[in-house]
Amino acid sequence: MAIRLSSQEDALEQTHEINVTPFIDVMLVLLIVFMVAAPLSTVDVNVDLPASTAQPTPRPDKPLFLTLKSDLTMALGDSPVSRGNLEGALDAATQNDKEQRVFVRADRSVPYGEVMEVMNLLRDANYLKIGLVGMEAAPDATREPARGATETNSPGTKP
Repeated sequence: MAIRLSSQEDALEQTHEINVTPFIDVMLVLLIVFMVAAPLSTVDVNVDLPASTAQPTPRPDKPLFLTLKSDLTMALGDSPVSRGNLEGALDAATQNDKEQRVFVRADRSVPYGEVMEVMNLLRDANYLKIGLVGMEAAPDATREPARGATETNSPGTKP
């Protein structure tokens, strides 16, 4: 049996503390949402990119990727595009903004001439801001010459 010794009424005392438990719950839910949504916002075209030791540049908010796959087919973003329809697809994707940078991704097995042909198609369509995309190489990785490449020295150069 409980006995009340005070003569005050049942007045609840006000607490001046902030309850952070609901705030933490909301933050954890937002964290999970962003962890699930982040991988979905990337381009899902599988391509084996060559590595580069150059310093990476900051990525724009909505990059436009033109991918040249190993079978020499192209994809603008996630949708396949033919060489004849490339200019129209680029105009539709950029709303005719010829100043937007187009990032070219090419599979490691694609010949250099094919990459240059795609870059010429972009130049012919008046898209002159082109970025080449590659994988970042490990800092201690040694550079390997390209397959079939040989080092040559001109007669007037030192080895």
